[in-house]
Amino acid sequence: MTLVKDRCSRYWVSFVVETDPADDILPPTDGDQGIDLGLARFAVLADGSHIVSPKYLRRAEKKLKKRQRELSRKKKGSNNRDKARIKVARAHAAVTDARRNFHHQWSHRLTRENQAVFAETLNVRGLARGRLAKSVHDAGWSQFVMFCEYKATRRGRAFVKAARAFPSSQICSACGHRDGPKALHVRTWTCPQCRTRHDRDWNAGRNVRDEGRRILAANTTAPPTPGPGALRR
Repeated sequence: MTLVKDRCSRYWVSFVVETDPADDILPPTDGDQGIDLGLARFAVLADGSHIVSPKYLRRAEKKLKKRQRELSRKKKGSNNRDKARIKVARAHAAVTDARRNFHHQWSHRLTRENQAVFAETLNVRGLARGRLAKSVHDAGWSQFVMFCEYKATRRGRAFVKAARAFPSSQICSACGHRDGPKALHVRTWTCPQCRTRHDRDWNAGRNVRDEGRRILAANTTAPPTPGPGALRR
């Protein structure tokens, strides 16, 4: 057993127990889900539903700035500065804990209700260097995808990530026509071939699901076919 004290002066106890992995396996279920991650909406699913982006950091910015100003006014080395530092750390920890809880709840729900979950591979490090860096960090996509992956594995579900180069926003999910890149401000578009009007994110979620199904089928090895001289029992 390990006892840990974090920067917020909170104590955590860590210990290891042995369990039977079979206890975590869920009974098979029909259906699968494709996930298109975003900023305006945290995720749009292939079935047309979406997950609202909670934006915990944005909502807590005012409080965080206030705590940071209070800390900057305290004399270095004083007890008051140490107390102010703990308040700043607790304010940041509250945002982190709320985001982690949000990711746990939705990753639990998605892996419980679906036999297979498909997600896109995002260049989070690259996006975090641009003007949307704060929003990207606030969303925490990498943590959410990691939670989905390990929970799917633990519960006997399938989890597949589409390749980073897969053009989920460029393909018409109705006819398969590839219409080319689109600027971020384009949220709806009409396929020039079949004239189907798409919501950009929903269309991407359906394409991610279709690509995930293709990858999953390709990776599922069929049992070998016995030759003509094989014995029968």
